Amino acid sequence: MVPTILIADDNEQISSILEEYAKKEGYEVLIALDGPNALQQFKAQNPDVILLDVMMPGLDGFNICREIRKTSNVPIIMITARGEDYEKIMGLDMGADDYIVKPFSPAEVMARIRAIMRRLDREEPGSQGKLAFDNLSINLEDYSVTIDGMNVSLTKKEFELLWTLASHKNKVFSRDNLLNSLWGLDYYGDIRTVDSHIKRLRAKLDAFPHPSWEIKTIWGVGYKFEVKN
Repeated sequence: MVPTILIADDNEQISSILEEYAKKEGYEVLIALDGPNALQQFKAQNPDVILLDVMMPGLDGFNICREIRKTSNVPIIMITARGEDYEKIMGLDMGADDYIVKPFSPAEVMARIRAIMRRLDREEPGSQGKLAFDNLSINLEDYSVTIDGMNVSLTKKEFELLWTLASHKNKVFSRDNLLNSLWGLDYYGDIRTVDSHIKRLRAKLDAFPHPSWEIKTIWGVGYKFEVKN
């Protein structure tokens, strides 16, 4: 099956150049020049990867990303015209997998996409497994998480982060270790990616009481899944 990429950027010249490069990579290309159309095409076409400009007319990239993440874990690379840290962090907080700053090389964008798709190929679960800690149940087979029998809706990456920490309870993982383990050595981002995902994961878990376990920050080092006696 031919993979599909959605390029959402209101700059027609940039979209055209990226389209040309994506087709050379073997992608079927969808183009959206405004926010509402980007969301519409996502819902109608279910693309395999999305390049999403932050500054989109009608609906900005952050809100589009937020809407997509309600229903899908499709890889999203945010495109920003400025190198502001807050925009990068906001994009990651919304659930983006990566970001790239204009001006950029189309070849670099394609390299980012290849890196993400390779990681997805490696991340398919190879074995079944379940973990349970008091009121928390984690099922690797169907990527489900429940607390007190209530489903906790996590993205694929949030689940894998939780599984990695919980399957090595009380072990401290550095941010670099988590970044390399879950995003891969060829990932172009930085350790703030880990912090952003931990923040979102905690917010979802903290909606339920869990006095006997927690994801704990070890300042200056990283994180661990702490199980209390």
